[in-house]
Amino acid sequence: MTYFVLREEKALSYQNYQNGFRKTLGQIVARLRHPSGQLALLNPAAASSKPTPLRPLLLPFSALDFDDQSKVQQGIEMSGCLVQYPDNGAACVAIGNKPWAGGFFYVAGRFASPDLQNHPRGDKWVEMAHRVRITAQVRGQTYQWIAPVELSEQQKPSQGLRGRLTGFIGSSGPLLHAKPDKEFRGWIWQEPYCVEDDPAPVSVCSKRSFFSVRLPIAALQGDVLHQPRALWPPADLAQMQVRVEVLAPGEGLPLFDSNRPQATPLFSLNDLAPLLLPGETLQITRPGSHDKPYCLIGSSDSNNDASPLIQRLIGELRVEGGDAPLVLQDEIATPLGNYELKLTGDVRTVNQSLSRVATRISWMVAAMLTAIAVVWLLMEASLIRRIIVLQQRANRVSRSMHLGDGLAQLDLNDLRGSDELGVLAACLSDLLQRVREDLNRERIRAEQEKDMWHAVGHEIMSPLQSLKALHGTDDNESNRYINRMQQAVRVLYGSASPSEAIQSTTLDVDVIDLNAFLHNVASNAHFIEVDNVWYVGDIHPLLVRAEEYALEDVVSHILRNAARYRVEGSRITITLQTTPTTVSVSIHNQGPPIDDEMLDKVFEYGVSDQLDSGANGNRGQGLFVAKTYMAKMGGTIAVSNIDDGVCFVLTLQRAADSKR
Repeated sequence: MTYFVLREEKALSYQNYQNGFRKTLGQIVARLRHPSGQLALLNPAAASSKPTPLRPLLLPFSALDFDDQSKVQQGIEMSGCLVQYPDNGAACVAIGNKPWAGGFFYVAGRFASPDLQNHPRGDKWVEMAHRVRITAQVRGQTYQWIAPVELSEQQKPSQGLRGRLTGFIGSSGPLLHAKPDKEFRGWIWQEPYCVEDDPAPVSVCSKRSFFSVRLPIAALQGDVLHQPRALWPPADLAQMQVRVEVLAPGEGLPLFDSNRPQATPLFSLNDLAPLLLPGETLQITRPGSHDKPYCLIGSSDSNNDASPLIQRLIGELRVEGGDAPLVLQDEIATPLGNYELKLTGDVRTVNQSLSRVATRISWMVAAMLTAIAVVWLLMEASLIRRIIVLQQRANRVSRSMHLGDGLAQLDLNDLRGSDELGVLAACLSDLLQRVREDLNRERIRAEQEKDMWHAVGHEIMSPLQSLKALHGTDDNESNRYINRMQQAVRVLYGSASPSEAIQSTTLDVDVIDLNAFLHNVASNAHFIEVDNVWYVGDIHPLLVRAEEYALEDVVSHILRNAARYRVEGSRITITLQTTPTTVSVSIHNQGPPIDDEMLDKVFEYGVSDQLDSGANGNRGQGLFVAKTYMAKMGGTIAVSNIDDGVCFVLTLQRAADSKR
């Protein structure tokens, strides 16, 4: 049964291959009979060269009517000689297929730009107008023209523009007494509407322009005029190069440059290779020509996963007509003569394709038989493995709880399922997740209580220490009450975070005398263990809006930070600067500067540069308290690095009496 099935499949595959083989030749012939295909036949060297720089191509037409926009566009688009560029750019350089048309290059293309700027006739400067610069390299000689746009009179941009490209030999500079090249002929046309991807108004948007130029090439004209039977096309046509540049008014990058990268290659004979199946060969020859035949070979099939045994069996099968060679021929007529096509097939591709299909089916049948034999083993092994995994993970969690290491991570997502074991694993995973969440909440609550204790210690213990320094003798009655207050602070705790408690504080803003206040702070600074504080101010009252105790906390926090980082024994200076509406208090210390990336972070809660800051009472909340209190009093606080240290600036609002 297997033998007859494979034989029947091979016969059907062979018939399908023959039909597809004929269709492949039909597609190739249809493509080559099109003008773009004839262009590829007439220019076989273009298949192995890069699209840029541009090289003249031999057209399937005798010449181009370069004065007529429609005929030029139709000719170059049908022949497919336009090399496409990004941003609506394209260019074509070609010659006619008859030598009597003259030694000319036809250059045509398009680009996008705002309205074309005219070059008045007789003006020696061309830089203020749009212009086309063309450079041709032919047989070691360089030809170059600059062609400014000379628009026709009485034209409206809304209806499109049309003008002449007058060619002058050279590249730039004043024309002076230069006369245009009579053999150089060129025209340019600009559309009246914007390109699709330009949202600008019509008056300034980019519009497509199409240009057509005939270039006189002296070297080719000499061949045509002085040699009655000149070889045409020239044998060195593929070595000639042309560069086309469109320049905007002024000095700058070209609007279009044919040498720019990312150009799309033209259709060439190599593009026919994907139509060929593995083993097929296409040979293109021109009878009577000394050129070598052009050969294309189908890509080899690297997918050789067929079984050698099945491949040998299918190769021994005989089908009707299977031994005959597969060869088809056809002919393409071009202006330079006929080209013969010869397509050769390989029947071995039929055997290889059928062998791969048969191999895949054989493996599937073998896998089905094997699956039937081992299915109960797989089920048993799968169930037992899941039970063992669940038991091992549960034991690991149990050991971690007994050893006091906390609740170990237990991931049972891979054991979930619709059976009894999967339901058990899902319930156990959800239960452990709830337990883990409860433990996390307890940990967070304990951290909050610890933070609150440190916050209370930071904000209350410091002033209590100052009071104790004033009334710390044993015979002072106040010492007993201070000790009681310290004991009360030690057992105090709260449920809110310190930052939330500080931010929710309400201040009673009043009018205070800032001069008297700062004199008092500077004279009593040693009570908070900050010595050598100098206040530079006068004795006249200076009224500001603030809350006295909150402002004292702000200044105390800044003085402690200044004392911590100042040069040992140096002063901490407090100065004032006033405006009609505000008063700025500057607190300056000599010491190392603050890192630039930390200038905007020092006022954030919990920011501190000291290791184990919480244990030392430095929890990074002093400057956060200062910024919060200043904001509640309608003021601001800022810090900056100066030449010899750091300066904090407090800005407060002046009271009405002080303004007067």
